[in-house]
Amino acid sequence: MKKRYIFYLVLALGLAYLVYYRITENKKIEGSGPGGAGPGKGGKGKGGAPLNVDGIIAATSDFSSNIDITGSIEANEAVTLRSEVAGLVTGIYFKEGSSVSKGSPLVKINDRDIQAQLREVITRENLSASNENRAKQLLTKGAISQEEYDTSLAELQALKSQVQLIRAQLAKTTIIAPFSGKVGLRNISMGEYITPSTTIANLLSTNPVKINFSIPEKYVSQLKPNSNISFNIDGSNKTFSGKVFAIEPGINQTTRTLQIKALAQNASGELLPGSFAKVKLALTTIKDAMLIPTEAVIPVLKGKMVYISKNGKAQQVPVETGTRTADKILVLSGLNIGDTVLTTGAMALKPDADVKVKIAKK
Repeated sequence: MKKRYIFYLVLALGLAYLVYYRITENKKIEGSGPGGAGPGKGGKGKGGAPLNVDGIIAATSDFSSNIDITGSIEANEAVTLRSEVAGLVTGIYFKEGSSVSKGSPLVKINDRDIQAQLREVITRENLSASNENRAKQLLTKGAISQEEYDTSLAELQALKSQVQLIRAQLAKTTIIAPFSGKVGLRNISMGEYITPSTTIANLLSTNPVKINFSIPEKYVSQLKPNSNISFNIDGSNKTFSGKVFAIEPGINQTTRTLQIKALAQNASGELLPGSFAKVKLALTTIKDAMLIPTEAVIPVLKGKMVYISKNGKAQQVPVETGTRTADKILVLSGLNIGDTVLTTGAMALKPDADVKVKIAKK
């Protein structure tokens, strides 16, 4: 029985010694590590070793703000060709995919019945003109009354109006190009009966072309009149350029965007209406702008902040930011020229932490 007690006592003493030994060794390790300083070693003591971070010196420069948006290419002018009157097609004067000039005849509709009406009314007009002339001579001699002359004159004027009306109907039987452009694929054939709802072909003017795109509301104040744009299209490595010529006068309340149109030359015909365009729009150039790397900015509950180094210690500074580029962000307020902005170690930094800053080369 005594041997059992002695065994338990020895076991308890052994465990107590092991615990004591481990605590002693841990204290030695902490005292000689990078965060502590043993006697005579000149360490930082309670503050620990400074954290190595990268940084930049805040400075100003001219900044040309650009934004990347998507848009679409549209024809400068586009129309679906249709006839104003119904009838048989008696002539097609264009080739599919060809260029036509403004005023060129494209399609002719059967007009024989209208021509016959016109000849009849012209004959009646000539006869009425002769009657009006005789009535005028008789009126000067007092042979007829003014009322009789007015009747013959009214008949002549009515016939002239009929001639003008028939000529207008006759003109509608010839479909002409309203502007110069390229005709697409035709949907009619010779001898086909067409109506005003029949689509004949599409006519497009594609030099220049329009670039249609929208920008977010927050960039509206930076938009300059006649701003330049550059854009790319799928299937081509070429960069095209254009200039803004029209701006919608109001913001779209649904999308909170402003619609814009630009013109781009297309003499080669590479830009096809309906194509997708990746647009870069040049906004206002800002003088003495302060730009810092985007990784230096830390989102917080009440806005954004950055760390700066002052007297070897990290300090939090709230900032207000503006336009963002691919790797930089515009600082509107909060920083001063010459401040050392920390660009790395944000997750490990705390206010008043000791830091050793490596300034990045420009």
